[in-house]
Amino acid sequence: MPEWLVLILAMLAACVVVVIITVVRHRRASDDEDTTETPDVIEYMTMWIGVVYAIVLGLAIAGVWEARSAAQDHVQTEAVALHEISERVRVYPPDVRDRIREDVNAYVGHVVSAEWKTMADRGEMTERGAELLDRVRADVTDYEPKSDFEAQAYQPLVDQVTAADQARIARAESMGATMPGVVWFGLITGGVITVGMVFALQIRRTPRELILAGLFSALIAFLLFLIWDFDAPFSRGVAASTDPFVNLFPGAGD
Repeated sequence: MPEWLVLILAMLAACVVVVIITVVRHRRASDDEDTTETPDVIEYMTMWIGVVYAIVLGLAIAGVWEARSAAQDHVQTEAVALHEISERVRVYPPDVRDRIREDVNAYVGHVVSAEWKTMADRGEMTERGAELLDRVRADVTDYEPKSDFEAQAYQPLVDQVTAADQARIARAESMGATMPGVVWFGLITGGVITVGMVFALQIRRTPRELILAGLFSALIAFLLFLIWDFDAPFSRGVAASTDPFVNLFPGAGD
């Protein structure tokens, strides 16, 4: 099911639940119930519950967005390091240079075409990707420079291989969800309590009040969906992309 459809259904469900509860509560209310007066303490508590929950939602959104941005930074670092390897080997003999570039392109092509899908579907890296990166490392480290010029390029190339390997490890570590289960429990429970406090204000069954209550519940559902969507940096709608690889290696996706 597309994620945009899940979002629409969740928002509609939240609106429907609020409207149904409001209608049922209105019909079961006693004839002498005064809907024009609400105790000050209830208004005070409703206000502060909403404020506290808004702060929690803001922190949660900031946290998952930061994790998603960090995951994209790892991808960028890895792509740049591999591109530097491909460019810096121009000082090597043609056969060595071409072999290293072919292995780098093979690794990038595998990441873009195969490993990325595995990360999104199963949340894990591929052994083939590790093997291809090991081949690039062997190409670079096993070569013995034949001149001072080549020797000057050797260590920076080794450093770039290390940077690519570290970025790959960081990419693997950032695949999982960043929000613990207990936090999700608090977010969902807080959302229910926040929406439930609306009924403590003796909401009536007027079109204006029903629309506002429905929009408020839909907003809560949207923000929770947003957190859920950002919580998996490589597998959901607003996910980290392969653009850094594709931009630096235009033929990687072919």
